[in-house]
Amino acid sequence: MLLALETSCDETACAILEWRAEGGVRVLAAEVASQAALHEATGGVVPEVASRQHLRDLRPLLDLTLRAAGVRLEQVAAFAATIGPGLAGALMIGVAAAKGLAIGFGRPFVGVNHLEGHLLSPFFDEGDELRPATGLVVSGGHTLLIDVAGFRQYQRLGGTLDDAAGEAFDKVAKLLGLPYPGGPVVDRLARTGRDDAFAFPRSLLHEAHHDFSFSGLKTAVRYLLPKIDAADECVVADVCASFQQAVVEVLVEKTVRAARASGRRRLAISGGVSLNSGLRAAFAARCAATGLELCLTPPSLCTDNAAMIGHVGLRLQRHGLSTPLTEDIDPNLRLAYAA
Repeated sequence: MLLALETSCDETACAILEWRAEGGVRVLAAEVASQAALHEATGGVVPEVASRQHLRDLRPLLDLTLRAAGVRLEQVAAFAATIGPGLAGALMIGVAAAKGLAIGFGRPFVGVNHLEGHLLSPFFDEGDELRPATGLVVSGGHTLLIDVAGFRQYQRLGGTLDDAAGEAFDKVAKLLGLPYPGGPVVDRLARTGRDDAFAFPRSLLHEAHHDFSFSGLKTAVRYLLPKIDAADECVVADVCASFQQAVVEVLVEKTVRAARASGRRRLAISGGVSLNSGLRAAFAARCAATGLELCLTPPSLCTDNAAMIGHVGLRLQRHGLSTPLTEDIDPNLRLAYAA
C-alpha cells in the first residue's frame, strides 16, 4: 500500500493505492483540494500564494484521505510525492511531507516525475507489462508525443516548440475576457459555436516531424479581436469553436501520424486538455475510422491528482526502485528516455 502526494502547481492532492493481485492498481481513496477560486482574481497561478495554500490544505487533506480509505499511517508501506517538474515552492511542500512520513515510519520514499504520472494515467488496469502505445500528454504546461514500448521504455517523438496546448487555451480565454481557468470555458462555449467561422492557422500540420506550435494560433486570435464584436456571445462562441477546432485538428493528425510512423496501433491520451470534449470526440472518431485502439484517461485522472503519482510510485516499487532522501526537487525535471 502506498500513499502519494501531489503539489506541483495549484492542486493539493493525496491518494492511497495498492497493487491488485490480478495486476494493475486499485485506488482506495483520492482527494483533491483545488485552488482555482483562489487564483481567479489574478487570472493565473501566483507561485507564493499556491505554496502557502498547499501548507494550509495538506494536513486536513491527508486526514480526509486516510479516513476515506479506512487506513492508518502505520499501515502504509511507502510514501510518494511529485518531485518535478512544477513550481519549486509548491513541490517542496509535498516532497518534504512525504519524506517526513517516510522517515517517521521507517518506510521508503518514492519521488515521481509528474509527466510520467500523466503519461501512464490511461494504464491503471494493466499489469507489470504495459502494452505498447503512442502517448500524447497534453496539458497547461506540456504537449508531448511519446513512444511507450513499456514501463520506463520511452522515446520522445515530438513536443511543442513554444506554447503548450493548454497554455494556448488559457491565453485565448484571457484575451476574450473569459473566467479563469479558461480552458473549460472555451470548451463549453465552443459547443454552441461554428468551428468554421474563422480560418485560424494549423501550424506545422504538414511538416514531416512530430513537433507542435501554438503560439501563432494564439497571435491570430489576438489580431482578430479588433475586427469583431467581442461583446456578442455568439461571435465569442464562434471564436472559441474555430480556435478549438484548429488545436484539435493538429493534435489528432500529428498523433495519428506519429503512431503510424512508430508502428503502434494504440493511442494513449492524457493530461488536463484531454478532458476537452472536442478533443475526445475527434480522437474517438479518428480511431474508429482507422482501426486504432484509443485509451483515454478517465476524467477524474486528467487534471493534476495524486492517484496518477501513486500509480507510477507503485510501479517503481515493483521494480525495486525508491528515491534517496537526499534527492532534491527538480522544477525542470524531464522524462527519462531509453537509450
